[in-house]
Amino acid sequence: MAVTDQPSYYELLQIRPDASAQELRQAFRRLSKRYHPDTTDLPQPEAQEAFRQVQQAYLTLGDPARRRLYDAGLQAQRPPARVRAPQPVPVRRPLSGGEWFALLLLALAVVFSLVLGVGLAWARGTALFTAPSWWAVAEQTAVVLDLPSADDRPAAPPDAPLQPSPAGAGAVAG
Repeated sequence: MAVTDQPSYYELLQIRPDASAQELRQAFRRLSKRYHPDTTDLPQPEAQEAFRQVQQAYLTLGDPARRRLYDAGLQAQRPPARVRAPQPVPVRRPLSGGEWFALLLLALAVVFSLVLGVGLAWARGTALFTAPSWWAVAEQTAVVLDLPSADDRPAAPPDAPLQPSPAGAGAVAG
């Protein structure tokens, strides 16, 4: 069936494809008054053709069996709708035997490298751990900034005369 440039019966009657029989009858009455050759201002041949098309649409869509056939024909004429391909869903799958073997080889290589490095350092007699150079700078800074606290001052001899506190008369001496 070839696709035509003519509007469908639903478009001709200005109704939805799921319109009820009542809506179909109302649309036909409204359009038949507009296009009937005896009641229209359109030229006679144009009015007759328009009225004939409205009648044909009403007769086809008014009969349930004809309407099903017509709808099936419309579906066949319509080009297939573009369907978006579904996005693939990421799937967590179990590791294969080859992947487990590769992980085992990787773990063995890491362990072997550590044992070899520590063993060579021990055999050469080098220290296994050396402090970084910046640690020594931090220790020196801490010593320079370490000021003696009040508890570290030597106590006054027992026979020294009492002197007033520099904080004032009401201050408690510590």
